[in-house]
Amino acid sequence: MKGTRRLRRLVPAAYRPVLADRVFRRLVIGFAVSYLGDGMSFVAVAWLAIELAPEASAGLWVGGAVAAYTLPGVVGALVFGRRLRRMPARRLLLADNVVRGVFLGVVPLAWLTGLLTPPLYVVLLAGSSLLHAWGSAGKYTLLAELLPDDQRLAANTLVSSLSFAATIAGPAIAGVLVTYVSAAAVLGLDALTYVFLAVLVARTRLPESGQVSPVDRTAARGGLGLLRSHPELLGLLMLTWFFNLLYGPVEVALPLHVTDDLHAPGTLLGLYWMLFGIGAVLGGLAVGALRRLPLWPVMVVIVIGWGLSLLPFGVHAPTAVTVACFTLGGAIYGPFVALSVTLMQAKSPPQHLAAMLAARSAALLTASPLGTALGGPLTTALGPRATLGGSGLVTVALGVVACVLLLASRRPGRSGIEKRPAPIRT
Repeated sequence: MKGTRRLRRLVPAAYRPVLADRVFRRLVIGFAVSYLGDGMSFVAVAWLAIELAPEASAGLWVGGAVAAYTLPGVVGALVFGRRLRRMPARRLLLADNVVRGVFLGVVPLAWLTGLLTPPLYVVLLAGSSLLHAWGSAGKYTLLAELLPDDQRLAANTLVSSLSFAATIAGPAIAGVLVTYVSAAAVLGLDALTYVFLAVLVARTRLPESGQVSPVDRTAARGGLGLLRSHPELLGLLMLTWFFNLLYGPVEVALPLHVTDDLHAPGTLLGLYWMLFGIGAVLGGLAVGALRRLPLWPVMVVIVIGWGLSLLPFGVHAPTAVTVACFTLGGAIYGPFVALSVTLMQAKSPPQHLAAMLAARSAALLTASPLGTALGGPLTTALGPRATLGGSGLVTVALGVVACVLLLASRRPGRSGIEKRPAPIRT
């Protein structure tokens, strides 16, 4: 009994009611397993592309594979919108996990039979991600249906934190497996994690009320119109979009930097991403513990800081230095999503918040995948080191431009960004 009380004291009060919900706890287990698979695939998707592709065009195939693992979700969000937007959240989540599990499960089977080619690999990855945007919408809609209003923020925070935490263990496990087993086997394990989540969702009694509708195209269009009428929030969306775009090439260039520049095994790539994840979790927790922050200045500093952490790659710094900088970069990068969402929640009219967040999600779905797609040609043309350093340099420039605009908006007589720090509630 005393041990239970001590454990409860360690859990912040905001999370106790959420974790007391039995259904939510079961879902969290499924999400954690699925996120672990995603963390492993973070390394395996690019690594298998390197193994399959001709050396001369490896950068193009790595960029294509990484983009195919995410970008078709935008197409699926638009093409299947009319059919899926009225589907209950539970079915959306099930459909996405079944499709993900089936297409990814074919990858190791094709590899074992010798039939897996780079084009087939990209097609299978694209098929696996086709419903992923709807699965994400179903997941957060399900949480909204399951929990009362005052518990949703805590639930969303816990679920999103699991995603970052998975980048700690997932890449480390994948780094060992791609070195001593195969990258295809790792994607097979990722498929099994989606099957696990699908079975768990199917066997759990979940709300089917449909009272909270998933995001559809009408809501997204209305939200974009509302954002255009709020210059500060439109500026926030633009900063976030370009920040994510410039992050995309890192996912392509880093594995090629490990293999081509350093001639190192997959364990080093796993180490990079594991330490990045540790930094992101620690950075997010540290910033989340602060009560008041000037949100706009902190986000601009994050953009500049992340860019600076990539510059050592471009100047041929020793591996130990780039590993340390990438870890620090994770700590800098980690709080950005929470801060940007908090700012939008604070500045959006309450009656339009859902539509504006929907528009934000729809727009950001294109940013990082587009960046990874551009990362392939850039890495082929410039090389991995120059691509990483160049991404950092342009990101710093983005932060400097945002800083200039922020200072200009705060001149006397101009309305816009509020000078006072906005509260962050923990």
